[in-house]
Amino acid sequence: MSSAEDTFDAAQKSAGAGAEAGGERRIRLLVFTSLYPNAAQPRHGVFVEERLRHLVDSGRVTATVVAPVPWFPFRHPRFGAYSAFARVPAHEQRHGIQISHPRYPAIPKLGMSIAPWLMYRALLPVLRKLQADGTGFDLIDAHYFYPDGVAAARLGAALGKPVVITARGTDVTWIPHYRRPRAQIRWAAERAAAIVAVSQALKEKIAALGVDPGKITVLRNGVDLDRFGPRDRGAIRAGLGLTGPVWLTVGHLVALKGVHLVIAALAHVPEATLLVAGEGPEQRKLRGLVDRLGLHARVRMLGAIPHAQLCDYYNAADVLVQASSREGMPNVVLESLACGTPVVAAPFAGASELLDVPEAGEITAQRSAEGIAAAWLRLRDRAPARAATRATAERLGWPPVVEAQHALYARVRLAAAGGAMPGAGP
Repeated sequence: MSSAEDTFDAAQKSAGAGAEAGGERRIRLLVFTSLYPNAAQPRHGVFVEERLRHLVDSGRVTATVVAPVPWFPFRHPRFGAYSAFARVPAHEQRHGIQISHPRYPAIPKLGMSIAPWLMYRALLPVLRKLQADGTGFDLIDAHYFYPDGVAAARLGAALGKPVVITARGTDVTWIPHYRRPRAQIRWAAERAAAIVAVSQALKEKIAALGVDPGKITVLRNGVDLDRFGPRDRGAIRAGLGLTGPVWLTVGHLVALKGVHLVIAALAHVPEATLLVAGEGPEQRKLRGLVDRLGLHARVRMLGAIPHAQLCDYYNAADVLVQASSREGMPNVVLESLACGTPVVAAPFAGASELLDVPEAGEITAQRSAEGIAAAWLRLRDRAPARAATRATAERLGWPPVVEAQHALYARVRLAAAGGAMPGAGP
């Protein structure tokens, strides 16, 4: 066994022992998801990590994270996104939480229907070894329904552990368009002890698949109201060399995020500057669009910005523009509101759950460059006070989310202890 594995195993045994101390035994989670930050991809799935950090900080939960990554042999950047998988360490620690990154076989484009089975077969020995080495857990907490949630349902059946599956967006808004994945999602939903949706809109999507709505709990994401808040806006803008209206968009640069629409909308608003925080496969196309529209002087491609530094950019901006075609409960919207910066959002499912008062921002009439520009002009003319926008975020902090999440886990653990486990499938 390697020294890294020795350290990981020892840390998990220590955490398990600590879970017994101080009164009521803490709930022991086995967090299972391919959406989790790592040393090679520090922004990947940060929304899952944020929720877990606050749960663990409450002192009522301990966690072991198993965050599998696809196996890939080459680290050189010329292999694109897949080379990042090769650079992910086998074990690491983030914010005091021990994380394992076992590999599983993935077949690009061809393996969508069998991805949950491949993940299950690769991960079953890993979870059995954790149990054999003394790392006990009360339940499997899976994030993203497909393939992760389906694989987790199989793992839970094999190990005799209840499974909670959290739906986060595309996993229930897009993937169910495919027949075989849709059937597997339904199968996993039937066998899950509980299902979490991060918005009411996602709950309705899951129920539309034929899942019992009574089994689905809406637990939105939260925001750290201390980390994200109003700062010295004038000093920040001066330091960044910004004057006039400033738009900000934050996220992975993929087509569904709609950054191309934001850039096109900027051409309709001559006085504004756009900051683009993020990187991804669309980056070259977006730079080309900026060139074609002659917007070099008004668009700044910032690349990936560390999470801790985003607060400055939210404070510098007059608006966050979120032009996604689909979302779950976007953390960037919560963070922007907490900093006092209103939001212009495309009408994706769930947008109205966050932008439900005028001070929070505007939802576009349609997802288009013209719609974004028109929404910005409405927002600019209303000019909500930044303190009023911040006030809309005060209800979105983590404490009530942590309380509700803990209560859900406690019910699942109690039901499992009483033998109320969902039936195992084929």
